[in-house]
Amino acid sequence: MICFPNCKINLGLNIIRKRADGYHDLETVFYPLMIRDVLETVQESEAKSQESGVGSREKTITFSASGISIEGDPNNNLCIKAYHLLQKDFPELPSVKMHLHKTIPMGAGLGGGSADGAFALKLLNDKFRLNLSTDQLINYSLQLGSDCPFFIINQPCFGSSRGELLEKIELDLSAYKFMIVNPGIHISTAWAFAQITAQQPNQSIKDIIQKPVTEWKGLLQNDFEPAVIKEYPSISNIKEKLYHAGASYVSMTGSGSTVFGIFEKEREIKTDFPSEYFTQIL
Repeated sequence: MICFPNCKINLGLNIIRKRADGYHDLETVFYPLMIRDVLETVQESEAKSQESGVGSREKTITFSASGISIEGDPNNNLCIKAYHLLQKDFPELPSVKMHLHKTIPMGAGLGGGSADGAFALKLLNDKFRLNLSTDQLINYSLQLGSDCPFFIINQPCFGSSRGELLEKIELDLSAYKFMIVNPGIHISTAWAFAQITAQQPNQSIKDIIQKPVTEWKGLLQNDFEPAVIKEYPSISNIKEKLYHAGASYVSMTGSGSTVFGIFEKEREIKTDFPSEYFTQIL
């Protein structure tokens, strides 16, 4: 069985306060976009498990990846963690082989890793008929990361608390197209949070988002942007180029480094970003 985990962008991101547990309360609007990875899961046969020296009672996941290189310990991959999370509560879950093809840039504010983990939960639930409800999948996904619950719903949502409290919203952007630009800079989320002085916003993102897109500039802010731009001035250059190309609204998503521009659908987009940048129009 195959699924296609997609990315997200943040329409505004306010860091409101630091909590006693070390996390931050925030508010944002999550919006899904169709830059997608590919995730395939097949059941590993009993014979194959025995050939590999795995006892018939021990359930395992064999994980492989292609596309964009995934750094770090493979055992920390959220797809693997998703399998073990479910296998703990569903011991009948068989051994599987899972392959992930990465196309969503990583460390980019697009939530690609969170999407992979959440979609792995959904894929295993569907393939092996675990009959988990949406609420149950959300609870499992929260154990993988704060952004993961959004990808269970995968519709425009207002997010609060750590981003895991989600409220579906009506947001029709069908008259627009998006240009995604990633300069290949990996931003540490922990570093980005360390640069923030949390504060209550003058106006909630939930209210700003109801205004026309042409009024978002100057109102809809990402609190990570000033610190990230100070450290990486090329982010500011990307924003300027997108506005110069005619974007109605431009922002960094998440803790960066990806920047998106929202354009009227009929507008021709002419830009001259370096060839090593990841760019895509959706």
